[in-house]
Amino acid sequence: MIHFSRFLGSASKLLASLSLALLLASCGGDKELEYVERPPEELYNSAYAQLLDNNYEEAARLFDEVERQHPYSIWAPRAQLMSAFAHYQDNKYDEAINTLDRFIQLNPGSREVSYAYYLKAVSYYEQISDVQRDQKMTEEALGSLEEVVRRFPETSYARDAELKIDLARDHLGGKHMTIGRYYQQQGEYLAAINRFQIVVRDFQTTTHTPEALMRLVECYLAMGVIDEAQANAAVLGYNFPGSDWYKDAYDMLVAANVNPQVEGSSPSRGSWTSTF
Repeated sequence: MIHFSRFLGSASKLLASLSLALLLASCGGDKELEYVERPPEELYNSAYAQLLDNNYEEAARLFDEVERQHPYSIWAPRAQLMSAFAHYQDNKYDEAINTLDRFIQLNPGSREVSYAYYLKAVSYYEQISDVQRDQKMTEEALGSLEEVVRRFPETSYARDAELKIDLARDHLGGKHMTIGRYYQQQGEYLAAINRFQIVVRDFQTTTHTPEALMRLVECYLAMGVIDEAQANAAVLGYNFPGSDWYKDAYDMLVAANVNPQVEGSSPSRGSWTSTF
């Protein structure tokens, strides 16, 4: 049995040890343990100065400190948005997006919410990778950019978003073209045709459409499906009569002893491509 007096003596020794440890810690680390509340405008101005000096990590930390010390002040939402911008400038896009999502959730009626949506979209857009890689970020960017246009159509953010939407869609179309060319080179013509049809149907305003139509002509000729080869060549000639892609398709049909439709004439109505 443990006697109370012995327990009390042990506790006293433990308490003395902890007191000594805390005393030593306070002597050696006053700066770390000390918490000093600063006025929000002072913190904000310090953060902004760090931002101007390109010290983005420290700027984000100080902007976050504004929100942490003064969460209900008028400075808090502004600091939150500036923290996101500092993360964006530091190429820390995930941190920027998370901060912007929080800002949007907490401040849906803010005058700056349109900018928050726009900066979030651009944070995705900046992560668009080469067409050889996964295009998840491109899809995220496209969705976010379209949301900016839908929610804030009259803003300058929407006008810039529309330009980026075109580039993002062109990027996605390029991904389908890359996959389609690979299948075509492997002789998997049906899989290739599926990809090229996606480009023609879903990305017809991109720069890849003329090539996609020409590749469809190639694939259908390789499979011996002459009607579809002629139809795609007609669509290509009707919409892009002066392009090199149409000239290549025309030459392929002639070399295969297939009569191409006249350049610039309206395609026949039998094919899925007749309504471009």
